[in-house]
Amino acid sequence: DRIERNVPIPVSSMTVEAYLADWLQHIKQHVRPSTWRSYDLNTRLHIVPRIGRKRLTALTVRDVRLMVDRMKVDGVGARTIQYVHATIRAALEHAYREELVSRNVAKLVRVEKPRPTAKEPLSVAEARKLLSATKGDDDHAMWTVMLMLGLRRSEICGLRWDNVDLEGRTLSVTQSVQRVEGKLTELPTKTRRSTRTVPLPAGVRKALVEHRARHLADEGPEQPYVLGTKVGTPLDPRNLSRRWTRVCQEVGIRQVPLHSLRHSCVSLLL
Repeated sequence: DRIERNVPIPVSSMTVEAYLADWLQHIKQHVRPSTWRSYDLNTRLHIVPRIGRKRLTALTVRDVRLMVDRMKVDGVGARTIQYVHATIRAALEHAYREELVSRNVAKLVRVEKPRPTAKEPLSVAEARKLLSATKGDDDHAMWTVMLMLGLRRSEICGLRWDNVDLEGRTLSVTQSVQRVEGKLTELPTKTRRSTRTVPLPAGVRKALVEHRARHLADEGPEQPYVLGTKVGTPLDPRNLSRRWTRVCQEVGIRQVPLHSLRHSCVSLLL
């Protein structure tokens, strides 16, 4: 209540819950929406219920370690525990920089790293089957670009025609599309290195040329997004995932996670 009314809370009596609410409000403009949502979820579901009532300045290494131990007992997965620990560690690091605490106790707590699961990309045969079966389909260009250029889901949704140079045979990845507070929003790419320009292989260029010609033949207004909707808006990333599920069933290939198409791209290149 104090935070909502912008009334300062004395540091000596500030609870972990109150501090985290203030921290989340502060960082909202400084991190990606998906990162903020993750921090918020971890805070509400795991951190506040377990250590939220403790005073920030009295929080100990043992408190954080016991929180982690209780999460394990409650059956929380190792990956989630790792993310929750990363959240409280980031929050306390901010508190340390603002001189609200004398040290970041979360840094002293060791969290077991989950064993990485083997990522099974599509095989060359499966990739060929997918592209062959969808030839002539309106989504053929989408699967071709994802498989042969390794674009992320958000990047494929944000791809504009002015990012594609068919004559120069290059494609630039400069933005992504994500759902932020219920609305589709164009954002920068995930990292600085993600902003890139790549050459267009002949197969990708051919698929894009045919895709563009098919849409221009509809005599509607030229659309800004390469794989957007008919009304000129970007494709919803969630709908892209639904299309992937459907095409796997229709074509008869393994339904690997959509993100695995990035790994499939690497395998195909190798």
